[in-house]
Amino acid sequence: MSEERYGEFVLVRRHGDGGVGHVAELALDRPKAMNAVSTEMARSIAGACAALAADRDVRVVVLTSTHERAFCVGADLKERNSFTDADLVRQRPVARGAYTGVLELPVPTIAAVHGFALGGGFELALSCDLIVADRTAVVGLPEVSVGVIPGGGGTQLLPRRVGAARAAELIFSARRVEAVEARELGLVDELVEEGRDREAALALAARIAGNSPVGLRNAKRALRVGYGMDLRAGLEVEDAAWRATAFSGDRAEGVAAFNEKRKPEWPGE
Repeated sequence: MSEERYGEFVLVRRHGDGGVGHVAELALDRPKAMNAVSTEMARSIAGACAALAADRDVRVVVLTSTHERAFCVGADLKERNSFTDADLVRQRPVARGAYTGVLELPVPTIAAVHGFALGGGFELALSCDLIVADRTAVVGLPEVSVGVIPGGGGTQLLPRRVGAARAAELIFSARRVEAVEARELGLVDELVEEGRDREAALALAARIAGNSPVGLRNAKRALRVGYGMDLRAGLEVEDAAWRATAFSGDRAEGVAAFNEKRKPEWPGE
């Protein structure tokens, strides 16, 4: 395993042989503030995501936390308390860059959540394709209780998970949802025992990473772009993604490996 730091508060670990593994772990590492997202931290998240997006060796990204009792408690309100309106305007694109950086990663992404994942913290998790949570997890979008609204994608991502009415109830009430109910409502996808969220997410990532990197990227593109379109338009998106995969080296290797009863050696192109 190799490690690379982005600024003071973000750590990227590569899992695999020689540190060049296909699973990248993006760890939020601001434990003294329960990973509250400051301007500096937002800039580092965006920078790490840009580097991971450009790395063709990366097949899966897992978003984790180094804090024992929290995934991320959202925006740094202590920093925000000192802002003028002009400061807030200037910070907005930096903050958005963190959330869109995770959302636009071209490979499958998994959030490993324990403890508090609130506001922007839950929005970082929602920006991932899958969320694995342990039984200590508490999630929610409480922004209206402090005079703002979810601004990291929450008003758009949450209804795509749980439907418009359920998202409205959760956002308007600002309530926090504990792990078992979160799983029942579909706010998280997998519930594991306390302390096992990172382990389970990395294990899932390793399984996913064994598949075709070309297939994974194109499947994600089809899922993301086609969602919300009418069926006919969505099927055209799928067809384009299929064509981009079907004539790749990965497809040729996958078929050959299947017939030769061996593990594929994906060329990734």
